[in-house]
Amino acid sequence: MKTLRPPARQPAGAFTLIEIMVVVGIIGMIMAMGAPTLYHMMHRSGLGKTVDDFVQMCDAARAQAILSGTPTRIVFHPQERRVELQAGSLASGAPRTIPRSVQFGDDLMVEMIDVNLLEYKDASVARVRFFPNGTCDEMTLILHSTHNEWRKISLDITTGLASVDSDPQHWR
Repeated sequence: MKTLRPPARQPAGAFTLIEIMVVVGIIGMIMAMGAPTLYHMMHRSGLGKTVDDFVQMCDAARAQAILSGTPTRIVFHPQERRVELQAGSLASGAPRTIPRSVQFGDDLMVEMIDVNLLEYKDASVARVRFFPNGTCDEMTLILHSTHNEWRKISLDITTGLASVDSDPQHWR
């Protein structure tokens, strides 16, 4: 007579609890190491934030001029340490995160504001125009922080695009 035996057990193809805990621990350590960098990227301040906001404002002014078919202006108020975008309204397709005004922090000094080769650092108002054909007025802005960081922002008159340079040795 034949005896019935239970079928041989196949090893399961699953992970053990210890293996899963090790993987979760490694992921946690990687996230903990990257958190400060991510935080600083999301919460920029000082010179970097001001430069980024200003460049975005220039891009928005250029886009608004091209899309609306009318000139758009960025207006500097050097005495108030502020810059604003003067346009009726941003184009409907433009992102809503574009700054309409940029306030220079107390830790920043405006070393130079040149528009069309004229110095406006001590003026009450300076205007930079962006035209529907994608061009703009010549503009150079030099900012200096209390941490001895320098940024030069220039507008290319033929394309209306802003460029940023952080090495004062190239400015001479």
